[in-house]
Amino acid sequence: MQGQFRSYAQQVPQRSPHAANQRRGGIGPMMSSGPHPQVPLTQAQITQQQQAQAHASELAKRRSRKPTDKNIPDGVEDSIVDPGLVQRYKDLREVERQLDATVARKRLDVIDAANRNTKQYKTLRVWISNTVEDQVWQGNGISADSFDFTPSMEASYRVKIEGRLLDDEEESDQDAAVSDPHSDKMDEDDATAQKPKGTQSNEQKPKFSHFFKALSVDFDRSRFRNGAEQTVEWKKPDPSARGQGAPASVDFDELTFKRNGDENMNIIINLHRLESPERYQLSPELADVVDMTEATQHEAVMGMWEYIRLWNLQEDEEKRNFRCDDLLRKVIRRGDIGYIPMLTEYVTQHLRPLSPISLPYTIRVDEEFHKDPQPTVYDVRVLVDDPLRATLLPLINNPSTAPTLKEVNSLDEQLARLVQAIAASKAKHSFFTSLSEDPANFIRQWLSSQKRDLEIIMGDATRGGGESATGDEWRRGGKNSIWATQNARESVNVLLSKQR
Repeated sequence: MQGQFRSYAQQVPQRSPHAANQRRGGIGPMMSSGPHPQVPLTQAQITQQQQAQAHASELAKRRSRKPTDKNIPDGVEDSIVDPGLVQRYKDLREVERQLDATVARKRLDVIDAANRNTKQYKTLRVWISNTVEDQVWQGNGISADSFDFTPSMEASYRVKIEGRLLDDEEESDQDAAVSDPHSDKMDEDDATAQKPKGTQSNEQKPKFSHFFKALSVDFDRSRFRNGAEQTVEWKKPDPSARGQGAPASVDFDELTFKRNGDENMNIIINLHRLESPERYQLSPELADVVDMTEATQHEAVMGMWEYIRLWNLQEDEEKRNFRCDDLLRKVIRRGDIGYIPMLTEYVTQHLRPLSPISLPYTIRVDEEFHKDPQPTVYDVRVLVDDPLRATLLPLINNPSTAPTLKEVNSLDEQLARLVQAIAASKAKHSFFTSLSEDPANFIRQWLSSQKRDLEIIMGDATRGGGESATGDEWRRGGKNSIWATQNARESVNVLLSKQR
């Protein structure tokens, strides 16, 4: 059979054109070893870089020359008409400091409160009721006028589970009714319990399904006919899949299911809680240490750390270790020494999923009950976000904050320029006042001071020299004088640049 195949000429593999001693530099195009010349910049790119550097240098100079001092110089009150204005300005500055400190502290407190995942318990009221259809007592029995002696429809029942988050006023009324059973509030609560939908608007409230990730109904299997299972389950879809064709019934306030049956039946409705961060059931050993039966992983770890600090169990030399007492030894299960970096690992092995909330209910199909049906009402404690957080977030993310801060910064710059002008005016006033009082001595002292400064700049100053400026070199002018030297020009330029 192999003779039927034709032979084809094999292509000879081609070798790389590079020399034998050249190696490829990893996966990618072949490049020769050694430094690679950079692509020369064009004249336009060089000009653009120079302009950017010049602009950055100019901005740096402006920032360095920008005045920031807003304190009134000392002695200004002696040079103005109303000296009380200086004290009034100082008082306003002190008020501004206190106000700025208070605003900054309060803003940090608001940010901390908004970022903290604080929750509070509220009451979720659950109504469970059922209706019946085609029962024997409803008149849908065997027809005597026909040859068909079978029921026209099979008896069935419909169970409705409805929940609503109570308002604070309703919770306070409920607490008052519980404390005083003989008050009129108890009757009002009974009437409210029979009416799941209150008069107040609940559009902003979370839905019933918001608090649970799954719901299941357990039937009394001993009452099943023909051994058929009647299961009811609901699971909340994954949040990541909601945008991919998720059903519209993700959030709801009531759940209804229908089953066939003509006898009373006991069921248990299991509600699996949805909490973020997730809470766990703590083992008895860990619960004795942290004094909690339910907690998040972070709360359990912090509870263990607080227990170690409270009983001073941290070792003095090795701060990462701690000694175990009788309670901690049951949690650690690894001897008498524990390690603080492993607190999370110690806690994890004592966390158990929370057991579901079980609500028993009896499905009634008899005629006597349905003459005046009453729903079964349960109050379930659920965790909700702190309502204050929704109020704080607009304060943090207020769009007018940035323009306001920009305006305040502009006013601060104007104030600093005014204070700088006041300081310059004060210096001029002091200069001319001293000159007018004793011109000769003032000029002599001023020349001595200038001579001392110039000697320091030129590097010719001696320790304790420069007291007199009456020499001939200071009196002589012209091209060969000391005022025409390069050092004098540079010093004058420095002094002038500082005053710009």
